[in-house]
Amino acid sequence: MSVKVFFNNSCNICKLEIDHYKKITNNISEWIDITNNDEALRITSKTQKELLRRIHVINNGEVIGGAKAFLIIWSNIPKYKFLFKLLSLKPLFILFHYTYEIVAFFLYLKNKHQLK
Repeated sequence: MSVKVFFNNSCNICKLEIDHYKKITNNISEWIDITNNDEALRITSKTQKELLRRIHVINNGEVIGGAKAFLIIWSNIPKYKFLFKLLSLKPLFILFHYTYEIVAFFLYLKNKHQLK
């Protein structure tokens, strides 16, 4: 499976988490920093604001953002498959989704100065 992850490398928290994932997996084909990256906009067909607001992946040709993107990342990391299985359960996914949206919103506010 070919997965491309689009993340904000300028966000300290995002960078820390993605750097951790990079160290423990080789199942993800590409890690793409969205910072000042017009190619990322073209590939995903997302705006700079949309990419900055949430993490995105391209999985089997489909662009997926937010909590679902994390499920795809975790499903490709053996050490995190338990999170994928656990948070894929509907009631837990709903809780995870809203928690992610709140955290992502505050990270967006912290980093929105990057918008052109």
